[in-house]
Amino acid sequence: QVQLVESGGGLVQPGGSLRLSCAASGSIFRINAMGWYRQVPGAQRELVATVNGAGSTNYADSVKDRFTIARDNAKNAVNLQMNSLKPEDTAVYYCSADMQSWIYAPSFTRWGQGTQVTVSS
Repeated sequence: QVQLVESGGGLVQPGGSLRLSCAASGSIFRINAMGWYRQVPGAQRELVATVNGAGSTNYADSVKDRFTIARDNAKNAVNLQMNSLKPEDTAVYYCSADMQSWIYAPSFTRWGQGTQVTVSS
């Protein structure tokens, strides 16, 4: 019943910007952490940025000066502002959320369906 819906992907020129959004819906008691990961063909999915329940952020070295992750707890959403995009940023980007549906339930992870980001001239 819980799902993540992503939006904002697309084609952008090098040096441009995109803003990815992800909103969780369904029966959610609490989201503990949210993040963005990306994957290119032939490679493992890699961390892009995460934000935990305390607001602490973590970025991959390749994006830390260009990307900004932010969450909207009231809307169970997370955004990724991507600036100064490079061709090597091209990938399928996935939203993730670690959450609980009930206070006595264990946490579980949900993933979005992925959204394509292509940086090319």
